[in-house]
Amino acid sequence: MSELPGLPCEYDAITHMYDGERLSAVRAGPRGRATAVLLHGAGNGSKERLLPLLAEFAAHGCHALALDFSGHGESTGELSELSLRRRFEQAAAVIDAQAPARDPLVLVGFSMSGQTVADLARHYGQRVAAVGLCAPAVYAPQAWDVPFGDGRGRFSEIIRTPGSWRDSPALEVLRAYEGRAVLAVPGTDEVIPPEVTEAVQEALAARAQYTRFELPDAEHRLGLWFRDHAGDRREFAAALLGGLEEAGWAATRRWVAERLPRGRTVAGSQRLAGGWSSQMRGLTLDDGEELVLRTFVKPFFRRHALGLLSREAAVLGLLAGQEGIPAPALVAVDATGDHCDHPSLLMTRLPGLVRVDEEDREALDRRLDLLAAQLVRIHAVEPEDRPRTYQAWTSAERLRTPDGGMWARAVDVIRRDPPPYRGRFLHRDYHPGNVLFTGAGDGLRVSGVVDWVETSWGPADLDVAHCSTALALLHGPARGLAFRDRYEARGGQGLADGPDHLYWRLLDALAYFPDAGKLARPWRELGRTDLTPRVMRERLEAYVGGLLERYA
Repeated sequence: MSELPGLPCEYDAITHMYDGERLSAVRAGPRGRATAVLLHGAGNGSKERLLPLLAEFAAHGCHALALDFSGHGESTGELSELSLRRRFEQAAAVIDAQAPARDPLVLVGFSMSGQTVADLARHYGQRVAAVGLCAPAVYAPQAWDVPFGDGRGRFSEIIRTPGSWRDSPALEVLRAYEGRAVLAVPGTDEVIPPEVTEAVQEALAARAQYTRFELPDAEHRLGLWFRDHAGDRREFAAALLGGLEEAGWAATRRWVAERLPRGRTVAGSQRLAGGWSSQMRGLTLDDGEELVLRTFVKPFFRRHALGLLSREAAVLGLLAGQEGIPAPALVAVDATGDHCDHPSLLMTRLPGLVRVDEEDREALDRRLDLLAAQLVRIHAVEPEDRPRTYQAWTSAERLRTPDGGMWARAVDVIRRDPPPYRGRFLHRDYHPGNVLFTGAGDGLRVSGVVDWVETSWGPADLDVAHCSTALALLHGPARGLAFRDRYEARGGQGLADGPDHLYWRLLDALAYFPDAGKLARPWRELGRTDLTPRVMRERLEAYVGGLLERYA
């Protein structure tokens, strides 16, 4: 045993032979709670700078490992011969040799090792209880098996190709991961593009118990930062290990249990597909009753959760007395996250399914007619207390549209004051992803309308516009252009004409820039794998052109 300089922790220096290389590693801390594995970045990275963090995990009762990949630190080998595949294999070999087989794993990766953590998470599956990603990188699949070389070879060519990281399998692994996840983000990062960081965050927020750990004064090399800043080091380790034994959801589980009817317990839970702004889980009680838990995990929605969830709770109470609008019933809400791990709302589960398929065109037309009729009923609600006035989701000044005369014309349409309108009760996020259906053929019915966090007061044109844009992306521009006609055919009134209606339609459609493909991810999870980013871009362009031709 050796003592870590200046730290209340002893460690063992170990050597592991793998594939002809001698890998240097260290281990510290008691066995039994979990094994934390710390993985350094590329360049001159090594385990040496991670020793204080290793000691921190040991102080929290974890067995902790850190290793030098070949060509780094005290390990043998040539850095030019290392690859992403070999990094994964070396880390897995050390884990298999040094981590007790039953220990949950806490994987912490810096920079390039963000990819390695994802590779290990795919390999070890449910054994991975927590992941900590520190200014992480992810890479194109073509790069995985290519030696790093001298910076002028094939590996460098692949990773320097703009946008090549977008197809990284690591993002899909992180998107499927359901344990504890902490993303450490420096205030200044000249190595990792912000788009990569946001994509990693988007992936982790899909299912994991996710926290963004901001370090506003730090730069890219977070291993050095944690080495020199004991308070941040301690807080990072605590964030990763908090509630580890219950995958990080301990507080939320307690809160739900306390709000169930006396004697009832949660017998099972499952993630519900289709959510984008929040994580949605279906809970089944021991008596068969079903509830839905909405949880705001993404930082943007966490910041606005008080307003969003308070509004939804109030609207669900209002709609409980409205005939013809099948909305969930409120069970409980923690809009501030004071009691849960994240701001949450618990409600009853409605029957039916989200339907976004289009295999049967006759059934599709029937669904769109029902969508329009249901929206007419929503707009007929006359609350005693009006919800907040609508908020525009884009503006001419914020837009980044492609070059071209059509786009310039479209942006000019919304470069004006809003037209006058008669206010109505708006769902404000009404589209096929938020409507449930039961039955088939003549028995097809709307069984539920969900996601009332954006409920507003404003022109009926806005709800028509939002649903129309979604239909254009889901089912083609013609379906989106025709939705106004369906709405009016089923009793909808008060829509503007000509340029005024065009203003509302484009105010919604242009808000899908610059990344309409990202918003289609929940639909792809529901089976619409044909909705590629290219298809979405082409449909949106055709839809905007059709609106200009019809209403300008």
